[in-house]
Amino acid sequence: MEARILRLNAAGHPLEWLHWQTAVCLFSRDLVLWSLGGQVREVYGGYSRMTGKQSMTGLPAIIACGGSRLGPLRKIQPLTNRTLFARDSYQCLYCGKYLSFGLLSRDHVHPLSRGGRDCWANVVTACRRCNQYKGDRLLSELDMELLALPFSPNAAEYLALLNSDRIREDQMEYLRPQFSRQRAWSLARAG
Repeated sequence: MEARILRLNAAGHPLEWLHWQTAVCLFSRDLVLWSLGGQVREVYGGYSRMTGKQSMTGLPAIIACGGSRLGPLRKIQPLTNRTLFARDSYQCLYCGKYLSFGLLSRDHVHPLSRGGRDCWANVVTACRRCNQYKGDRLLSELDMELLALPFSPNAAEYLALLNSDRIREDQMEYLRPQFSRQRAWSLARAG
């Protein structure tokens, strides 16, 4: 899989993952303020009429961009099953089994039918068996416990979850200090 480029705002806060083509456009529009990390890709352009040499841009793993048109910081990260399962390390938080994506489901700790919300703080990864057993009941009504408490990831955690299968070591080194103390991260593997 092709490595993505981590885009930051001017203050160094992580915003999103970029495809190399988008990063080239930011460089060509002179919107990149600074960069970090190793080179992800070399991109070759046209030939100079004066020198006959081909232009080349080396794309770093992390770029910081200026400009207000490049997007605000999100306070709450979008909730998807892919990022939820990655947050919970593909483990059912009821029985503890580690399973593949297709064998997992999203469980609402406080069921939607009883006033619960579909938000990070109220959902956990569950195997289909545990989710069906729990149904629309509260944990206090069953002999079930959570192995870990659900939480909402911050921007750095969310980006690590979103790109966990192809994140580079230099990108993880940048993101890791920004992770909340709520979580002992299992995302130690890098690109």
